[in-house]
Amino acid sequence: MGTHELKSRPTDGHAGGSAAAALPPMLVVAGALIGGDGRVLMHRRPPGKHLEGLWEFPGGKVEDGETPPAALSRELAEELGVSVAEDAFTPRGFAHEMRDFAPPKPPRGIVLLLYSCRIWTGNPAPLEGGGLGWFAIREIDSLDLAPLDRVLLDQLQAGFAE
Repeated sequence: MGTHELKSRPTDGHAGGSAAAALPPMLVVAGALIGGDGRVLMHRRPPGKHLEGLWEFPGGKVEDGETPPAALSRELAEELGVSVAEDAFTPRGFAHEMRDFAPPKPPRGIVLLLYSCRIWTGNPAPLEGGGLGWFAIREIDSLDLAPLDRVLLDQLQAGFAE
């Protein structure tokens, strides 16, 4: 797996709150669906959502009791209408950041796990709004990406070069 970048700030209680008040990191999964021609599916975030208009790898939060592959399978079904077996995912990388929320919520870490997938059933459609596009791996560089997805893209590109 290629190199990774850590985006974070100290969480030892000396930067914006006490360690006791910090919430555990939120685990989020993302999927790089790779078509037979090698193009990667990207999702454009819909208006009114956090990071609206930016491109991302589709996915979402891991719920309590879910494994990351189970969460990604569920999220891709909900967001794109595709079915993916949990064992069809290959881990590709991760990214992390601290996110500040409006008071009284304390800052919270976000850990985003990227998986790739080449086998699914159904035709992807943006069921929750936004847009979709298929891009060659090097074309994705020119998209206006969500910050953590930029980190994930670097890792995915490194995997394509291997």
